[in-house]
Amino acid sequence: GVDTYNKRSINLENGSRVIATSSSGSAARGMSFSLIFLDEFAFVPPHDAEDFFRSVYPTISSGADTKMIVVSTPKGMNHFYKMWMEAQEKRSAFKPIEINWWDVPGRDEDWKQMQIANTSEDQFRQEFETQFIGSASTLISPSKLSNMSFINPIRKKDEVDFYEEPKPDRRYLITVDCARGLRLDYSAFVVFDVTTIPYKVVAKFRSNTITPMIYPQFLANIGTYFNNAHILVEANDVGGQVVGALYEDFEYENLLKTVSKGRAGFVLGEGQGAKLGVTTSASVKTKGCSNFKSLIETDKLLTEDYEIYVEMTTFTRKNDNVNSSFEAEPGTNDDLVMCMVLFGWCVSSEYWNELTDTNVSKSIYDDKLEENSTEEYALGFQTNNVMADRIMDNQGDIWTVITDNEDPIIPDWYD
Repeated sequence: GVDTYNKRSINLENGSRVIATSSSGSAARGMSFSLIFLDEFAFVPPHDAEDFFRSVYPTISSGADTKMIVVSTPKGMNHFYKMWMEAQEKRSAFKPIEINWWDVPGRDEDWKQMQIANTSEDQFRQEFETQFIGSASTLISPSKLSNMSFINPIRKKDEVDFYEEPKPDRRYLITVDCARGLRLDYSAFVVFDVTTIPYKVVAKFRSNTITPMIYPQFLANIGTYFNNAHILVEANDVGGQVVGALYEDFEYENLLKTVSKGRAGFVLGEGQGAKLGVTTSASVKTKGCSNFKSLIETDKLLTEDYEIYVEMTTFTRKNDNVNSSFEAEPGTNDDLVMCMVLFGWCVSSEYWNELTDTNVSKSIYDDKLEENSTEEYALGFQTNNVMADRIMDNQGDIWTVITDNEDPIIPDWYD
């Protein structure tokens, strides 16, 4: 029997109670439940979902037969996607149950074709075939994102996720993004093993509470821990304060610098006019995005961090203009991705190639040549007795060289 029937709660005569509430972080805090049902959870904004789940899960953890049911249509690779993948891979206590459109009586192939005609194939795949599809305008191709995986870090300390501990014979690079620590944007850094190609993410940090006064000490400690790693700090806004304190107060030596080349933008280097860190100008971001995309899609940069992965799925073109820049979708963040973008910009520079004796651009090009080795004229074309071939110089620039087949002329810099 029902004692009370309100818009948001029902009280039964046996003492049981049913309530409906929002998915805010404080909505269910302090209560205890036998069953929690979260509906369309993938559509809860990321920050709200994290706060809500953190506060609501303890309310069922104390009971022996308590349950939580999470139901949703997929909506990109977000928090619900993580829960689903962890359940499928048996890394959590959740049990995955999938309901498809053909499980509903009366729906057949004709019904499917009608739905696709009224909407689109991608929308049908997400809404009815339960497929997790990212935005088509992401920097990293959706096909690559769908094949990427994530793992749990081997340990976590002070909000740093470690995937590998430093090894004595390895070289590391840390790229840093700075924020004000006001619980808005995040301060973040990513640690890369750059000893050999492919490069690998071995640790990462993200926090929206650490202040610019504390951050330099934190960076000095982590840099020293990873074999006195090279550190590249984004010097925009408070980043200048952070990199300045890192150099002057903590005397950290392996800080990368940049030199302005006027209209050509900033380049990594030393010498007269060099400044600590890098100002993320339009040219730096454009080149960094392009290189980051190439590194990920050719498997020259490996990452299995979940938060980096999520940011990649929401790092999209600002508008439909093909020349527009990439940024985080509304309600999401791109602080970790910007660390990856800075990394892409850094490791493609001539100064970095000389500093580390590695050339990732040449590695990518050599792999492409190997893929096309079965073709008679790989990456080129032939007209009569003239061959036009594409080759890459030491700076990673690609040139089209026209040569006579009988007497080829190859520039001195091409090995």
